[in-house]
Amino acid sequence: MGKLQEENINAIRAYRHAAFDELDFGQASQYLAPSYLQHSPGSPDGTGGLKHFIELLKTKFPTHTHKDHRYFADGDYVICHSHFVRVPGSPGTAVIDVYRMAEGKVVEHWDVIQELPEKPANNNGAF
Repeated sequence: MGKLQEENINAIRAYRHAAFDELDFGQASQYLAPSYLQHSPGSPDGTGGLKHFIELLKTKFPTHTHKDHRYFADGDYVICHSHFVRVPGSPGTAVIDVYRMAEGKVVEHWDVIQELPEKPANNNGAF
């Protein structure tokens, strides 16, 4: 892995920690480019989408957890495979986030979200 890819992964780790662990929009938004484009169909465009999501977590899901299981980088793209549990004791969701980076900032974001079943069809685990 090249130096730029490592730097991009480290920036995404720091961004996700600020956004999803600390619930600190001010800190997390420092990792977003002013031209940030949001492609997630459930989120408003721009930095307002992140602000809305953080507020949702704070108010409706204050005991949520999230764990990043793996990161991949390819050129300007960083992919994160993670597990979000909004309600403790529930299976939660498996999430793939794709970020496009430029000059150390997130310029675009996509995600794919899969609700995890109570009784999966196999015992291999989602992660």
